[in-house]
Amino acid sequence: MRGYDESVAFLGQWGPFQQAVFFLLCATIVPNGFGAFTLVFLTDLPSHHCAVPDVNLTEDWLTAVIPRQFDLVCSDQWKLTFISTVFFVGVFLGSFVSGQLSDRFGRKPVLFATMAVQISFTFFQVFSTSWIVFLVLLFINGLGQISNFVAALVLGAEILTGNVRVLYSSMGTCLSFAFGYMLLPLCAYFLRDWKSLLLALSLPGLAFLPLWWLIPESPRWLLSKGRVEEAESIVRKAAKWNKVQPPAVIFPDYAVNIKADPKDRHSALDLLRTSSIRVTTLVLCLVSFAACTGYYGLSLNTSRLHADPYVSCFISAAVEVPAYVSGWLALRFLRRRRSICFTLLLEASALFLIQLVPQNLPHLSIGLEMLAKYAVTVTFSMMFAYMAELYPTLLRNTAVGICSTVGRLGNCIAPFLVTLNIYLRHLPYIVMGTLAFGAATSVLFLPESFGKPLPETIHQMQKRERIRCPCIPGGEARVPVELQDGPL
Repeated sequence: MRGYDESVAFLGQWGPFQQAVFFLLCATIVPNGFGAFTLVFLTDLPSHHCAVPDVNLTEDWLTAVIPRQFDLVCSDQWKLTFISTVFFVGVFLGSFVSGQLSDRFGRKPVLFATMAVQISFTFFQVFSTSWIVFLVLLFINGLGQISNFVAALVLGAEILTGNVRVLYSSMGTCLSFAFGYMLLPLCAYFLRDWKSLLLALSLPGLAFLPLWWLIPESPRWLLSKGRVEEAESIVRKAAKWNKVQPPAVIFPDYAVNIKADPKDRHSALDLLRTSSIRVTTLVLCLVSFAACTGYYGLSLNTSRLHADPYVSCFISAAVEVPAYVSGWLALRFLRRRRSICFTLLLEASALFLIQLVPQNLPHLSIGLEMLAKYAVTVTFSMMFAYMAELYPTLLRNTAVGICSTVGRLGNCIAPFLVTLNIYLRHLPYIVMGTLAFGAATSVLFLPESFGKPLPETIHQMQKRERIRCPCIPGGEARVPVELQDGPL
């Protein structure tokens, strides 16, 4: 049976249709960049005193001189860290649910539903009357955060083919995220009031509504559901955009295959059903957890990079640009396992070396921290593309969503992790470095996907399993004979 890539090869890889899908989906990811790190400024501590001496000051004078904005200082300062954790718990739950909804109802509806949640509840936060209301709205906002990113990533990875898919899955999506991240300190610098900042970050989201009529559903997903006519309709429109002539029947083999196996249904349990897929899923969960913990831990620790928090945030965001370019080049020319293992070891080495830097060399510590941020960002950018390449269409978004969900546990602990330095100065770096080293070792047990087409079925995923034993040079663990490639 011909694969999807072969069936749509007549479209080419970079026609007007692919260009529109590429840039429109990238545009939907930009709000995630500033949405994920808005808390850096929303939870920033202003200059204050925890007690004002009683010198016969009137209540009216105190109210006029001392701004309250929820008064989250001194004995209530713990609420700032709690706010960040509640947001990331929302991200955690959203990642878990959205992946399964996307595999059941389609990539496009979930993409726009999570965008709507993200945009609307960012706007509703402006009208919060207490920190409890703000907390609830922020939690719901978190449900849409990153879920939009994952849905857009999978949708583009399934529509685009060849080198364009690799470019989109790595540098395209991640640079869009970084662009939004770099816009954040610029907006925050000119809009010092938190309500004005949230308005500025939410209202432009209305411009994304017309994209519903421009971004198509994933033909791969439609084929996996047996909706061959709808998939062919999308591809024929793409052919018209690209000014090429489609064949009379684009997916004849898919129609036969679906009719022959009408009971082919899968669930999240399939990610743990066989030993080879179970190992792949568990390792990816571990790597995602380590990458998210390191990425958000270092990103939320930007206040120590520079006296000006706006400069600190911009430096942290700017480091991501060369990291995403490096990630794309690695995906384009290098094997996935070796590249991810190397970047995780680089992150771990930089974090461990920070402990050896004397206190009178703060710039060297900052340089090592930025090297670690660069390394974990490269890992982060490669992991989404790698996960999408390993799983079949029917499970792809569920798999990416669940692995991302486990990774979001790292998001939840990151706000507390960066505060561990009150007990031991370098404890956050030790924890993140240890996680990175453990993840680097586990990556060696993953199969390689470099230069291979996306699997359409679980059997195709199993067929290319090659779990090497890291302790034996060139060694491979045995897999069932019927799952091996090539003639018997």
